[in-house]
Amino acid sequence: MRRSALRLQELIETTITGMGYELVDLEQAGQGLLRVYIDFVPEEADRGFITVEDCEKVSHQLSHVLTVENVNYERLEISSPGLDRPLKKLADYARFAGQEAVVKLRMPMPGTPNRKSFQGVLHAPEGETLKLEFEGKEGPAVLEFTLADVDKARLVPKVDFRSRKA
Repeated sequence: MRRSALRLQELIETTITGMGYELVDLEQAGQGLLRVYIDFVPEEADRGFITVEDCEKVSHQLSHVLTVENVNYERLEISSPGLDRPLKKLADYARFAGQEAVVKLRMPMPGTPNRKSFQGVLHAPEGETLKLEFEGKEGPAVLEFTLADVDKARLVPKVDFRSRKA
């Protein structure tokens, strides 16, 4: 990551954390678009889902901070990470242990020739080692990998329409 991009990420993360949110992801897209994905910090996760009001509050604060810090951008977009939340940090794997995820690796792992994509249940990290229990050709199997091995990882959305109240 370039130094200016790292500085921008630190600036945004410090601002958002100070407001009681967590920076999930940051994208600098074409035409000056700065896209920021936020969630509640794990200690506040019982507050439910990120609302439009949360995004509006963060947008307002970040607009001021980015102006004061003379950050060059055209548009600022604040969003929740969605039901298929990306897993970027070791803390994400710990927080969502026991949930189903899709993990795409940069390279196939030993014992899984030519396979880089896995869907299964996350285990709590053991040090730097991450584990995903998945259904292999010969039954249940456990994939062990590190954060450096991951190209992309996301939670598998779980939606239960039957539990909605009329």
